[in-house]
Amino acid sequence: MYFLYSFLLTLGLAVLLPVYFVRLRLARRTPLFLRQRLGFRLPSRAAGRFSLWLHAVSVGEVTSLQKLTREIKDRHPDWALHVSVLTPAGMDVARKKLLSADRLFFAPFDFGWAVRRFLRRFEPDLLVLAESELWPNLLREARKRTQGILVVNGRVSERSFRRYKRLRFLAGRLFREVNLFLVQAEQDRKRLIRSGANPEKVLVAGNLKCEIVPDGIDAGSLNRRRKEIALPPGKKLLVAGSTREGEEELLLDAFLESRKIRKDVLLILAPRHVDRAPDVERACRERGLSVCRRTAVRPERGWDVLVLDTIGELAGFYALCDASFIGGSLVPWGGHNLLEAAAFGKPIFFGPHMHNFSSLAEAFLDGGGARVVKTSGDLREMFLLRDPAGLKAQGERSHRTLKGLQGATERTLRTIESFDARSGSGAAT
Repeated sequence: MYFLYSFLLTLGLAVLLPVYFVRLRLARRTPLFLRQRLGFRLPSRAAGRFSLWLHAVSVGEVTSLQKLTREIKDRHPDWALHVSVLTPAGMDVARKKLLSADRLFFAPFDFGWAVRRFLRRFEPDLLVLAESELWPNLLREARKRTQGILVVNGRVSERSFRRYKRLRFLAGRLFREVNLFLVQAEQDRKRLIRSGANPEKVLVAGNLKCEIVPDGIDAGSLNRRRKEIALPPGKKLLVAGSTREGEEELLLDAFLESRKIRKDVLLILAPRHVDRAPDVERACRERGLSVCRRTAVRPERGWDVLVLDTIGELAGFYALCDASFIGGSLVPWGGHNLLEAAAFGKPIFFGPHMHNFSSLAEAFLDGGGARVVKTSGDLREMFLLRDPAGLKAQGERSHRTLKGLQGATERTLRTIESFDARSGSGAAT
């Protein structure tokens, strides 16, 4: 199985690498870090009694590790903390947020020989994978050369669940390489078990993202941000974050309808992928709306819609808004993370398609911090912001719901410590 997988991976890399070279290296001048991802030019191993290798994919997973990495180094300054990411965007955020890490680097391509070079360099006692990064050769080699493999903040989306069920035999083999899964919710636990994981190796620890402490919430920083984006005093603001193709048009049409009744509401649209910013901008212009991109905003330039074409700033704009909309939910994508808006105590709205975050969506609906918008009329009412006192109370309930979901960092750290304490036996072997 591993030979066939590696062969197919080689073919896939041969086909896709030229595409990424043109898109990233030539068009955007973004380095591909090929030497490092093949196991060359690696940073040196950090000195420490116990060596941890934490892996996160991109921005979301990196952010979820922020408090955990800080707590690890606060409690165990003698541990070596190595952190890998998969994407350039993830690395940019890691350099800003994961200041406790001793080493940051790009994860290897999943070839056995490349993975072994990483393992020999960093000599990790424990490999910790964030959410759902299960690479066959990485798991296989780490199983041989570490005390154990731990998945933290594990989540099984509906899409992943369907894929695991179709490939249950192969998924089961992958799951057996992992010593312990710490998942976000009971639904994730049930899905993993039904996909072939050992029930004794799957525990609910909560969601690490519930414990992210947002930056920039003091009055001075908020005023500076308002000036940066030329947001006039007295204007109301709705932020639609992580929107997907097909959603922006629905939101813009409802926004236009709402402006027939009140004109003091402005909109920030943050497409999930910033390379879609030109398409979103064009949709605004087609509707006669004054639109500006974040990177082009000027103090003297007014706008009805601001298109966020930067990475890592969305949370800061939630801090400014009067209400938030969570994208990926008006179309059958499955929704996106609503916790950043809740961290700032904002009222939350989302569409009917939140199945990838169903446990969180249910918790916030039950707690009164979120509402579902299904029709064009619902969306128009969302933009009208008719009940300021009610919206403020809804935001307070969203923040209170978030506080009630915390505790995952402590549970995760205790599990990591158990691997060190057992001196090689690992947890849940």
